[in-house]
Amino acid sequence: MKALTDVLKESSQLVRETGQWILAQSSQFTSSDIIYKGTNDLVSFVDQQAEAKLKQGLSAIFPEAAFIAEETSSNYEEVGEGYYWVIDPLDGTTNFLHKLPVFAVSVGLILNKQPILGLIYEPNRDELFTAVKGHGAHLNGKPIQVSPEDSLSKSLLATGFPYYDFSYQDRYLDLLKELMRSSHGLRRMGAAAIDLAYTACGRFEGFFEANLKPWDVAAGKIIIEEAGGMVTNFSGGQDVIFTGEIIGAGPIFSEFLGTLQSKWFD
Repeated sequence: MKALTDVLKESSQLVRETGQWILAQSSQFTSSDIIYKGTNDLVSFVDQQAEAKLKQGLSAIFPEAAFIAEETSSNYEEVGEGYYWVIDPLDGTTNFLHKLPVFAVSVGLILNKQPILGLIYEPNRDELFTAVKGHGAHLNGKPIQVSPEDSLSKSLLATGFPYYDFSYQDRYLDLLKELMRSSHGLRRMGAAAIDLAYTACGRFEGFFEANLKPWDVAAGKIIIEEAGGMVTNFSGGQDVIFTGEIIGAGPIFSEFLGTLQSKWFD
C-alpha cells in the first residue's frame, strides 16, 4: 500500500487543480445555475463536477478507500471501519454563489472513523493546508502551529450560524452573547473548512460549530491536531466526524470548552 506521505503529495496536486477549476468557473456563474436541495441548502453544477473530478482522481491515487462525499454519498450513518475519502468539493457554496471569495475544497482521509490525512485548499488566496498523522501540519509546504495565546479574553474566535436547522438557535445566541463579552470577537466566514484551517495556522484562536457534516470537518480536524491544537465535540469526546459538533483551539481550549459547555448544556 502507498505511504500516506506519497498519497498527500499526489492528492495535493489534484486538490489544487480542482480548486483552480472552481475559481475559473466563478466568473461565469449566474443565479440561474443554482439548485436548491432544501431551505438555504444550495448546490450547483460546479459542486457536482468538482466532486466528480476529485472522486476520479482520488480513486486512482488511493483505491483502498471508499467515499463519503457531499453531493453523491451523503448517507454516512452506516459507515464502517476501513479507509474513506471524505470530500466537500466546494465548502462555502453560498459564498461562491454570491461572488464572495471565501470558499475551499476540503478532502480528508479517515481510517476507522478517525482522520489520518487532510487537505484544505482556498483557491482565492492559493493556500493549501495539509496534514498527515504524525507528520505535522503545513501551509503551502511550510510548517504551521496553532496560536500560542492562552487567554480567551485575548482571542479571536470563529463560528458558523444555523442556516436551516434552527432548533438550537436560542442556545447558540446565548453562547454568542457570552463569547462577545469574553473574547476579542467572533467571525463567521461561511466555510467551516476555512475556519478550521485558519485556526490551525493561528489566525483564529478557536472555532466551534454545531450541525456539521463529516465532509465539513474531516480534513480540518487532523490539520488542527497536527498543528498542536485540540479538537473534540461539545461534550469533550473524540467522536467529531459523525456527531455534527466540533470545537477546536490551541492553549485556550479548556477555557473555551468550559465557556461553551456552561451555555450549551445549561
